[in-house]
Amino acid sequence: MATDTAERFRSFAEFYPYYLQEHSNATCRRLHYVGSLLVLTILAYAVIGGHWAWLFALPFAGYGFAWVGHFVFEKNRPATFQYPLWSFMGDWVMLKDAFTGRIRF
Repeated sequence: MATDTAERFRSFAEFYPYYLQEHSNATCRRLHYVGSLLVLTILAYAVIGGHWAWLFALPFAGYGFAWVGHFVFEKNRPATFQYPLWSFMGDWVMLKDAFTGRIRF
């Protein structure tokens, strides 16, 4: 198994199919969507209202829902542990793909 992202995947385009494979369970994907949308909501609330302390909740909201999806429903280890940047990007692309109908919601 590769220890460096560059060794296994040369681009995000190569990584994204692997990312989707790691999110084949619909409940896991939906929990990711909930976490991502909650992150956007908290971010907007913090920035618009000047409630800066809420920014500390962002990682818990985003990763909390996602990790429950992986450990309870997908029964795998989150890709974030091995590919943190590309997994973060994958969360947002997967959400966009769900809203545009490219993948099942």
